[in-house]
Amino acid sequence: MNVNIQTVRFDADTRLVEYINRKLEKLGTFHDRIIKVSVFLKLDNVVHNIKDKIAEIRVHVPRHDFFVKSTSKSFEQSFDDAFESIVSQIKRKKQKQAA
Repeated sequence: MNVNIQTVRFDADTRLVEYINRKLEKLGTFHDRIIKVSVFLKLDNVVHNIKDKIAEIRVHVPRHDFFVKSTSKSFEQSFDDAFESIVSQIKRKKQKQAA
């Protein structure tokens, strides 16, 4: 599984990158043929002082791509929400294939 983490308009600290990598290791338990995982972390470009943090996850498996986007006030929360959504998408897809 190839993991690619990209940040837009900022540099992520090592704790955040390690946190994301730890969580992504668990994806292998839900699907055994994951080819590539792309994570995009962005700052929402709003006029307000408090900027929303956006996490996007794209998972590539043979003949299918999963994509989810989540926004909150912290990257950890955005990533966790997106991760839960992507896991449920993968589980649903596997259930449909099994049926």
